[in-house]
Amino acid sequence: MSATPRRVRIRVEGRVQGVGFRYATESRARELDVRGWVRNRSDGSVEIVAEAPPAAIDALVEWCRRGPRAARVVRVEVAEEPSAESLVGFSIAG
Repeated sequence: MSATPRRVRIRVEGRVQGVGFRYATESRARELDVRGWVRNRSDGSVEIVAEAPPAAIDALVEWCRRGPRAARVVRVEVAEEPSAESLVGFSIAG
């Protein structure tokens, strides 16, 4: 990576569970070489922690605003975070 990595926590609301959102996010993140994880939250939203160069994070956030075809995204929150753990690859978390 040439640019200083940026780390964010993304929360996606809407019809985002039961539509393949986590799997599609994992695929898109790997295409962008983003490290981190994605998981369903008990409130019906999807949470993503992602770390990569700024351009890759911007591309992932933009993708989250649409999501996979069956999803209906109504809100995306992005919070900057300090890098607190070593993230390797991108996975679907429990």
